This record gives sequence, C-alpha cells and structure tokens, in this order.
Amino acid sequence: QVQLVESGGGLVQPGGSLRLSCAASGRIFGFYVMGWYRQAPGKERELVANIGKFGLTNYADFVKGRFTISRENAKTTVYLQMNSLKPEDTAVYYCNVRIGTSNSWGQGTQVTVSS
Repeated sequence: QVQLVESGGGLVQPGGSLRLSCAASGRIFGFYVMGWYRQAPGKERELVANIGKFGLTNYADFVKGRFTISRENAKTTVYLQMNSLKPEDTAVYYCNVRIGTSNSWGQGTQVTVSS
C-alpha cells in the first residue's frame, strides 16, 4: 500500500507560479511512475504530467512550456512547478503513483488562478 501526501496548492493571480509537492511512502519498489492529474468542476480527471524512475517525462499539451515535473527518487517525492498560470488551470490537483497496473492517489490539493 502506498500513501501520498500533497502540499503547495493555493490561490494565485494569472501569470503567477505555484509549486506542488507530493511525498510517497509505503510499498514503493521497482519501476514506478509518479505524476500529477487534475480535475476541474464538471470535467473528467486528466493527466497533467508524469515522470518515470529514470527521469523520462510526459506532459499534456496544455501545460507544455509552463509546467515542469521533477522527482527525488531517494525521497520518493515528486514536484510540479507551475509557471504562467491561467484561470483555466484552476482545478484540484492529484498526485499519482503507478506501479505496474496499480494506481495510488493523493487526497488532492486545490489550485485556484484568479484575479
């Protein structure tokens, strides 16, 4: 079983920045992928970005050039640096760890982009 604890959400003005963090603990071993998803009201949960154990990254088109995902393997921690935030980035952001076909989710952290 994997536990995920997220932090770093909040309210920011358009054009601003936030950094999300997610610390994982528990049965984490082998090759695993860590990532961030988001869900806006009335919409499906969608992938924002993920990163493999050896640093291979994958980004949704709507965040390319603005968001950067990174991880510290020793600490099993994943980060999401979000720059040039837009109102449409407003959502609950969820941390995810995938080990094989097993997915674990954090509780979510609210990001609100508004003036």
